Amino acid sequence: MTEPKRSRTVPAPELSLAVIVGSVRRPRVGRIVADWLAETARQREGLAVDLVDLAEVALPLHDTPPGGNPNSPISGRLASADGFVVVTPEYNHSFPAALKNAIDWHYREWMFKPVALVSYGAGSGGIRAAEQLRLVFAELYAATTRNCVALTAPWSLVGRDGVLTVDAPTRQAADTTLDELTWWASTLRGGRLDNPYPG
Repeated sequence: MTEPKRSRTVPAPELSLAVIVGSVRRPRVGRIVADWLAETARQREGLAVDLVDLAEVALPLHDTPPGGNPNSPISGRLASADGFVVVTPEYNHSFPAALKNAIDWHYREWMFKPVALVSYGAGSGGIRAAEQLRLVFAELYAATTRNCVALTAPWSLVGRDGVLTVDAPTRQAADTTLDELTWWASTLRGGRLDNPYPG
C-alpha cells in the first residue's frame, strides 16, 4: 500500500509591524516607551519591527491633498506594514497634533489593518487619548485592538541608562496586546490579499 503524499507546509511570510512615536516633544519620553515596546515585539518570532519616530519626519501642516499623500516621507513604510502600534501621550485630554497630522497625511496606508494603542500620561495613563484615537482610526477603515497598554507617569520608570523598566502586569498587558495585534495582522493580511475590499 502506497502512503499518501504529505503536503508540505509553507511557512507564512513575516509580519511587518510599524511602531509609531506619536509625540515630538522633548524630553523624549515617547521614544523611550516606543523603544521598550519595539524591543518587546522584536523578541517574537516571525515579526519584523519598524520604529517610525514622527520627530524625525518632515510632515508640514499645509498643502496636504485630500485622501492622503502617497509620496510622504513615510508612506512606503506605513503601506508595507501589516499592523501598527501607536504610542501616544495624553495632552489636554487628547492626543498630540503631530500624531493627528501624520494620520491625516495618509489614507490607504491604514486601511484594513489593525492598530494597537500604547498610551501614557500623568494620572489616567493616557487612556482618553487612546479612546479618541479609536474614533479616528475607525474612519480610516482600521481596526483598533480591544487590548492596549496604559502607562501612568512612565518618566518615573526610566533608569539612568534611559531604558524603561516596567512591572509584571505591564509586561503582561504588552504581551496580550501584541498577541491580539498579530492575530489581526495575519488575518487581515489574508483578507486584503485573497478578497480585496471593492472600493
